[in-house]
Amino acid sequence: LHLTNVCKPTLPLYSPEAEKNTDAAVLAFPGGGYRILAYDLEGTEVCAWLNSIGMTCVLVKYRVPFATHYPENAADLEDAQQAMRITRAHAAEWKIDPNRIGVLGFSAGAHLAVILSNHADYKRPGEPAHELDARPSFAVIIYPGYLSDAPALNQLAKGIDPTANTPPTFLLQAEDDPVHEENALLYFQALKEAKVPAELHLFAEGGHGYGLRPTELPITHWPTYAETWFHTIHMIGTSTVPYRSSVKP
Repeated sequence: LHLTNVCKPTLPLYSPEAEKNTDAAVLAFPGGGYRILAYDLEGTEVCAWLNSIGMTCVLVKYRVPFATHYPENAADLEDAQQAMRITRAHAAEWKIDPNRIGVLGFSAGAHLAVILSNHADYKRPGEPAHELDARPSFAVIIYPGYLSDAPALNQLAKGIDPTANTPPTFLLQAEDDPVHEENALLYFQALKEAKVPAELHLFAEGGHGYGLRPTELPITHWPTYAETWFHTIHMIGTSTVPYRSSVKP
């Protein structure tokens, strides 16, 4: 399901069963090259998985298409900032912890998650400061695009800018991704240099745009690794208590 010509952003809420609720939440950013949104593959299906492990999912239907994205055009970042602030404003009502709200993005959506992670305090000249913080508590970045400075692919693109304030980050990409694994590699190295806790998973095969749909390749098990990471960074459960993954291998 591809959506385009989105002129009014929306935030559908997907809540887990009450008895499974961990109080943690994720804003999901579907990909699509800032032209369309892969709304089921990288949206509703992701929310179903997050609900299955007790996490609330807020599916961000941000505006597309964009001719340019941040830093040339800040509209994408502003949609992401507003999505995070609205979610924090409704934390009590939606039964989530405002200090455990992260982002998960795919492809262009992963780029948007990275931009929000590093520029949560962005505001236009003369705009007053916002009371609610837009910084994510953590970030899951799946087969990202636009992070490397193509075509050279040897340095980060303009506007990425990780700092020590960038949240803990999980990165995953395949070596045969036509969007290029340098996106994940360069960003991981920059996070390491900024002393940001980061975890990188790089696989030989997988391509691009697989979402959570199962294949015969090892990369298809990435949700299990992400769930383990959520425990490791204490966003769900506790890393000292044994648990069984709800994602079947």
